[in-house]
Amino acid sequence: MELPYQSYARHLGSVYGSRVYRIGVDALFSCPNRHSDGTGGCAFCDGRGSSAVYHRTEEHALSRLGFTGDDVACASNVATKSLGERIGLIQSQIERGKAFVKRRYKAQRFSLYFQSYTNTYDSIENLKALFDAALTCGPFVEFIVSTRPDCLPQQIVDLLASYTDKVEKVWVEIGLESANQCSLDLLGRNHDTECYIRAVEALHLRSIGVCTHVMLGLPYEGRDDYLATARLVNRVHSDAVKIHNLHVCTGTRLDAWHRQGEVCTASLKRHVSDCIFFLRHLEGSVVIERMMCETPSHRRVSPRSFPDKHQFLEQVTRSMQTHGWVQGDLV
Repeated sequence: MELPYQSYARHLGSVYGSRVYRIGVDALFSCPNRHSDGTGGCAFCDGRGSSAVYHRTEEHALSRLGFTGDDVACASNVATKSLGERIGLIQSQIERGKAFVKRRYKAQRFSLYFQSYTNTYDSIENLKALFDAALTCGPFVEFIVSTRPDCLPQQIVDLLASYTDKVEKVWVEIGLESANQCSLDLLGRNHDTECYIRAVEALHLRSIGVCTHVMLGLPYEGRDDYLATARLVNRVHSDAVKIHNLHVCTGTRLDAWHRQGEVCTASLKRHVSDCIFFLRHLEGSVVIERMMCETPSHRRVSPRSFPDKHQFLEQVTRSMQTHGWVQGDLV
């Protein structure tokens, strides 16, 4: 079935001729935003980072290094672990990840995904050692690094570019969230849109792909804000986007605002509608890597009830096809 948007699976199939599966790793990075202003990071962040499903077990790999749940949440003890221990953790995660996707999906081709926290927030020497060690566990089709726009100085961009001859494509995922500076300030992001623009330009100059992370449903935002964000993504020629609906995680500043009645999250109907609006204002060539957040239910305060990814995508697709809408038709 021809989809009305540029799906990630279709993109990978057209480029590589087969499906490619991500192997996500947590390399014990922290985040500068959790240290800089004393507020504990962004308002929506519970400090646990994102992780692949095969790492979400009671016997998390971090426990093998003596980490407690509080250690994971604040990432304050990372400095006590040696570089060798971090490399060992990465290698065990890759081994476990490959085994999982081979067993579940019969996977044959893989991408390496540095997923959790800010994966360029370290010394250039440590970054090179971690990246080099992880890539020896390949072969990998793509190398993907998730980070913030203010953690991409030129020497790190150059380091990432040095891997372009070791994989088919190097990607950087950048958290923008919104083009509205008031929203960025409210969330405590501690960066501005100009920082994002500079980061994308620097990466593109080195032929590194960019995936922009945006959130729909932020407090006080509406369609005008979504339009501005889509136009900024188009303006910098971001190669891909990840769209997340706002989730409220327990223990966050957003959680406190939610309990006070200051913040609400979108219903399924509203997020479907907002996603379609955003897609129609996004250039048709931009790859859509994700359209909804999948925070585990034990960490999520709101929304409590939301369909799985496949049901959600089916509703988006059906609605767009019914109306004859396609990605980019309002650009």
